[in-house]
Amino acid sequence: MEIFDISQEVFGCAVYPGDPCPKREQLASMDDGAHCNLTAFSMCAHNGTHVDAPNHFVNDGKTIDQVRLDNFVGYAFVAEFEGEIGANDAADILSAAKEADPCSAQRILVKGKAILTKAGAQVFADAGIKLFGNESQTVGPEDAPMEVHLIMLGADIVLLEGIRLQEVDAGVYLLSAAPLNLGGAEGAPCRAVLMRDRGRS
Repeated sequence: MEIFDISQEVFGCAVYPGDPCPKREQLASMDDGAHCNLTAFSMCAHNGTHVDAPNHFVNDGKTIDQVRLDNFVGYAFVAEFEGEIGANDAADILSAAKEADPCSAQRILVKGKAILTKAGAQVFADAGIKLFGNESQTVGPEDAPMEVHLIMLGADIVLLEGIRLQEVDAGVYLLSAAPLNLGGAEGAPCRAVLMRDRGRS
């Protein structure tokens, strides 16, 4: 089995405009005579590679600790796309996923500089997928992300944002993107990886 790390390194990660950057503090260092090395850090729940729970834009929506783990772990389909994902594009992506492996159509990851439109989001919402992931730090236009988030999160679709798929070909993979269990939080960072099962393509 081949494993692909599709996560950003935290301290050098991309940050959504206006969000605080991750910070690292060395609390103890063996170079300075301490018995061990010890690090503390702080970060926004939406820095780097992270997951949005419905509560991010839906006030009474599920928080990250209330989302079932099978949303984040299972077969996923990686599609390559550039530009705006409209309704027909979203339908084509779902069709390709179902043809490759029906299980993978529950989790869609988009490789490339893609922007999910309101119409495209509605197609995914109507299909009842569990997770949608993209390489941008947000789903939808960066300057106006609310509308797309409301459609997706309102349908209980979790969003995996800030992934890195440059080394990954289109196709079916096993995804593991379980977030940190931050009780009551609207999102959380995660270490997302894809695994390629040689028995699937």
